[in-house]
Amino acid sequence: MNILEKILTDKRREITGRIVDCPLANMRERGESAPIPRGFAEALHSVPMGLIAEVKHRSPSAGVIRDPFVPSDIARGYERAGAQAVSVLMDEPYFGGGEAHFREVREAVGLPMLYKEFVVDAWQIWHARVLGASAVLLIAAALEDEVLRDLMRIAEEAHLEVLLEVHDADELDRALALGATLIGINNRNLKTFETRLEHTLNLMHKVPDSVTLISESGIRGPEDVMRLKSAGVSGVLVGEHLLRQADLESAVRELMGT
Repeated sequence: MNILEKILTDKRREITGRIVDCPLANMRERGESAPIPRGFAEALHSVPMGLIAEVKHRSPSAGVIRDPFVPSDIARGYERAGAQAVSVLMDEPYFGGGEAHFREVREAVGLPMLYKEFVVDAWQIWHARVLGASAVLLIAAALEDEVLRDLMRIAEEAHLEVLLEVHDADELDRALALGATLIGINNRNLKTFETRLEHTLNLMHKVPDSVTLISESGIRGPEDVMRLKSAGVSGVLVGEHLLRQADLESAVRELMGT
């Protein structure tokens, strides 16, 4: 069992318990009464190169990334520096995230937010709407096409955009066949955890101009951002590089050349 399989097994167990505490019908009812969220892709396209800045405490590969870790302060720094959106990790056991962090960030900033989670059930889609997300992450490597299609439909019902994450050419083909309009190419090899920017550059020729393309992981400086921008990528999702800098605002401006 690889790390993704282990995380998914634990996540399904976690969500089963949460559904007992708050059934899907109740969560959906709450979600339907929540305000319509701001457009996620629209915000990314408001500038030549969009930034989804991530709020993440730790990861299985990197350990603790930032200490002290205050989600609201981090998000405010991102917003002041001109980020177009914020991603917040929802998984607690492996990434040190969770609902409390999402709520804290939602109260602190007005930016569109990505519910970055290992989504395995419709309950999580409506949970994202309740919390004030604009978009949810779906991972092609984690879900069969039939499940992806169903979750994408439910996200549309919830007025949420889907960032469909792919890791290779086969997953990209699946995402395009499913009609995804917002696709993230993760530059991290799930088996070795190695990150290579070339992964996005090698795959993006298959992506039509109508798709908003995001490059994720392994973006370490303004040269990487400029290279991706020149190639036609719509935006980048960056966490670790920014979170390791003492001055987040300066780090964002330097990274994005603003």
